[in-house]
Amino acid sequence: MSLDIPGFLDRLCYRFPSPLVDGVIEREPGVRLAAVKNLTVNEEFFQGHFPGTPLMPGVLIIESLVQAASMLLLDTEDESPTSRVVLRGVNNARFRHPVVPGDRLCLDVQISRRRRRVAVVAAVARVDDQVVAEAELLLGLVVGAASIDPSAHVAAGAEIGAGTVIGPNAVIGPHVRIGQGCQIGASAVIEGWTTIGDDNQIFPFASIGLVPQDTKFRGERTELIIGSRNTLREFVTLHRGTEGGGGVTRIGDDNLLMAYVHVAHDCLVGHKTIFGNAATLSGHVSVEDQANIGAFSAVHQFCRVGRQAFIGGFSVITLDALPFVRTVGNRARVYDLNIIGLERQGMASETIAELDRAFRYLLQSKLNTTQALRQIEQDETLTCAEVTYLVDFIRSSPRGVNLRRPAKRLELVSADD
Repeated sequence: MSLDIPGFLDRLCYRFPSPLVDGVIEREPGVRLAAVKNLTVNEEFFQGHFPGTPLMPGVLIIESLVQAASMLLLDTEDESPTSRVVLRGVNNARFRHPVVPGDRLCLDVQISRRRRRVAVVAAVARVDDQVVAEAELLLGLVVGAASIDPSAHVAAGAEIGAGTVIGPNAVIGPHVRIGQGCQIGASAVIEGWTTIGDDNQIFPFASIGLVPQDTKFRGERTELIIGSRNTLREFVTLHRGTEGGGGVTRIGDDNLLMAYVHVAHDCLVGHKTIFGNAATLSGHVSVEDQANIGAFSAVHQFCRVGRQAFIGGFSVITLDALPFVRTVGNRARVYDLNIIGLERQGMASETIAELDRAFRYLLQSKLNTTQALRQIEQDETLTCAEVTYLVDFIRSSPRGVNLRRPAKRLELVSADD
């Protein structure tokens, strides 16, 4: 994919009046970029520097490197289209050889260190593989004002954070507050008393913060609160809370909700969860951190989905879904500990082994639930916090949990499918 060089360079503050980058020859977004500047005798800065022996000023070689570095920083999907680059400092600049008309200046910039809004870039300029200048550049990223498409309708009273981009035909209601660096897709609708944090991506046709689908709702003021860095794909629907359910629907941080996901009124969703396409939460559902709910699955109202739980696709959850295990089917049954998923999420092997032993008491022994929990608590080898959380989750369940495994014949059929 070619880069819009003039567009990127227009987002560099205080740059030289003309672009000093003619093309990009190598590109590794977010890591490294190599560009070129072809120098002709007609460059305006050669006219007086120096008469009869034109040289490119050292400050403009640095400027060329800064322009290349700004393109490197802006060339990422995570960066807001309104972000601008500011040169904060130049360290250890060295000029080793003159640059004259006819030279092809090769600009190589690579990120050495980066925090969210500040980067240190190692920059080297070469002519015919000979280093002519090098420096360490300190660059800052500043978020520009919000960008609102002319066809979008943003009501008076709505608060839009810096760097947020509102797409064509989007509708933003008067009580909506949107943080910095968000991207609101075309024809998305955000209404009601809805608060959205920073760096969220809301894709086209999403419906956010509309009134709940509850016949008891009478238009009272209720809220939808969404955290930061969430991705809400096409046609996602998130509804506000109800007075009887606490008045708030809440979504945490770093969640991925795929197309057509529905989160009903008064639901509480934690952090780093994944919802497959068309996964559905009824009202008053709680989904804890790092849970994964498969495509076309439905969770009954007032159920809980435990931490790091895995709900298989097309499942129907009518009891609380246990943490750490795979729950699959209609009606859903517990299969086994979700070992692969827990390993991917970074859980220690010793902790996984303890959870595996705990679930043997719950799923494979002939003990009832009360006896199994007592046995787990008395087992001196089961001491990790995750096992304690598992026991507390089961004991505090108002709807009860499903501890029945599927019949062996059912397991074989599922494996063949």
